[in-house]
Amino acid sequence: MKAAEGVQRVALEALVHGACVMKRWMMLVTAIPLAVAGCGGGDAGESATTVRVERPSFNADRAFQDLERQVAFGPRIPGSAGHAEQLEWLETELRSLAHTVFLQPFEHVTVDGNELALTNVIARFGPADGSRLLLLTHWDTRPKADQSSDEADRELPVTGANDGASGTAVLMELARMFNEQPPPGGVEFLFSDGEDYGPSTTDMFLGARHYIAGVGSENPPAYGILLDMVGDADPSFPVEAYSMEGAGQVVQRIWGIAAGLGYRRFFPMDQTSRVLDDHVRFIEAGIPVVNIIDFDYGPGHGFWHTPRDVVENTSAQTLFMVGDVVAEVVYRNR
Repeated sequence: MKAAEGVQRVALEALVHGACVMKRWMMLVTAIPLAVAGCGGGDAGESATTVRVERPSFNADRAFQDLERQVAFGPRIPGSAGHAEQLEWLETELRSLAHTVFLQPFEHVTVDGNELALTNVIARFGPADGSRLLLLTHWDTRPKADQSSDEADRELPVTGANDGASGTAVLMELARMFNEQPPPGGVEFLFSDGEDYGPSTTDMFLGARHYIAGVGSENPPAYGILLDMVGDADPSFPVEAYSMEGAGQVVQRIWGIAAGLGYRRFFPMDQTSRVLDDHVRFIEAGIPVVNIIDFDYGPGHGFWHTPRDVVENTSAQTLFMVGDVVAEVVYRNR
């Protein structure tokens, strides 16, 4: 385990407990400039014309149940029974929550000649007009545990508790929050398929590419937040380098809000990682998207793309922290 992991977990649990019992009152501005949040509790230059609303609390227990539910479907590899069951679950749940839900089916032929039937799931909340924020994650899982230290395990599918289920669980709980208290600005969810197929990058990030070629080019979002691997029981979310280079203002806003909520040690601004992920495709297309990712999963990053990506190595407290930060970004809306 990481050094001082036990201390860090206790600290996170204390923060989450405090956040759960405290009512948060957000300053919501009718205009939607993309401002930079300070590292304290408020933003400089706040508009004088504001209204106060109470946003719902992020329900960590319910989000964790969604994570467990996805794992119970089994591997969510395109073409598998678990993949079909999760797609049906996503569509059914979202149609009860969002004002608009549609599927974006597409096909892909891999470098090995495998034909994949894939589906992006898109849901919309808040005002239909004006700019909108894109929240995205992938819902598929890795076909093979190619990073396992045990060669005998490398042909096994990955359970995907963190890498796949965690981001989806956070977005599903945010959807319930937005259904209860609509966000002040437009928000679009993208549950991307085929992100993790691989192993060639030609066979990865497939749903993001398909979205960008269609909806993303016809009516691009103002900016976006990608959630990937956001359930680690020992969390750390350093600034992702492609995000800072392609969407630096959004990074400053998110990490500043995280610090203001008391999560500074878990969202360090003085540390960076560089991860090739869905957000890079958006940045290349001119859409600023930031990746919130903990790419240090397990000792020596030893749980990633291995059979050890299981529920026991994830945490409801981490889901809460990430969901709390993203909800704050959405409801603050300035």
